[in-house]
Amino acid sequence: MPSITARLNDELKAAMRARDKQRRNTIRLLQSALKQVEIDTRSALDEEAELKILRREAKQRRETISELEAAGRADDAAEARYELGLIESFLPQQLTAEELLPIVAKAVAETGATSMKQMGEVMRVVMPRVQGRADGRAVNALVRELLG
Repeated sequence: MPSITARLNDELKAAMRARDKQRRNTIRLLQSALKQVEIDTRSALDEEAELKILRREAKQRRETISELEAAGRADDAAEARYELGLIESFLPQQLTAEELLPIVAKAVAETGATSMKQMGEVMRVVMPRVQGRADGRAVNALVRELLG
């Protein structure tokens, strides 16, 4: 599988051929974010670092969408939603709640957690196992459900 940078370059070329300005601009934003981190750290990024940056960009878009909707700016929120969708297409497939449940249940059993006070212990076990494939809020909700 090609690196994220290579996929972004291929997607950029395709967007330019298709004259898709919105897609082109979003891809350039992502390339810029990756390049900025390379410049700041003075080293090439590995795939895990690239994924971390894309996850950060996706999180920023989610926050932006909720802020724009609260401000009644639907057009800008729609653009941020488009950007989020494009960013997510470069991220690994997210686990569904059904796929996440056995992982969380196993962690609860391993830690012997029985109350909400032990939620941190369970989260410390679960998060490395689902790194990048599940949102922390979704894991948190599932842990609360099982412990509550």
